[in-house]
Amino acid sequence: MRSTLLRRFGLTSVLAVALAVFGFTPSASAAQADLTFSTSAATTTPGGSVSLSMTLTNNHTYDIWFVYQTIDPTWLTTQRPDLLYSFTGCTLATPGGGSVPCSGTGPANLGSNYGATIPPGQSRTVTLTLSVDAASGCNGNIGFYSYNYIEFSDSTSISGGPVYTPETRVLCA
Repeated sequence: MRSTLLRRFGLTSVLAVALAVFGFTPSASAAQADLTFSTSAATTTPGGSVSLSMTLTNNHTYDIWFVYQTIDPTWLTTQRPDLLYSFTGCTLATPGGGSVPCSGTGPANLGSNYGATIPPGQSRTVTLTLSVDAASGCNGNIGFYSYNYIEFSDSTSISGGPVYTPETRVLCA
């Protein structure tokens, strides 16, 4: 008796290639380009601090009404019991060039800190201060990842995450 497994696999492969050739494959989410990360320094030491900034840019044609974002340590960062750090400050850069304190410190829900509504073409930057305890062991990277969900005034939403970026890693030496 002949196996139909190869026939099914062949049909599935032909269908996948046809969809890819004709442009029916899923496209990457636009949310990835909307959120950028940066740090004030690439390296810190025990007792030091680094600013971790996240800039959300509305490059769509509708207002951003709602943002939900988290920032969490990577699994490797959580596996280092000698590493002692905390978020000790949070500010929002205002459109006028100044800054105001966030609605809270820490990575729980950064979305409310962006001060939505964000009109098309505008950006908001939230900056967290990462402080490394003076008694901390430092022998590697402190890494983070982020998840975000954004709703627009045209009733659409985009979701991006988890987002792992090299810019959100700080060498603790």
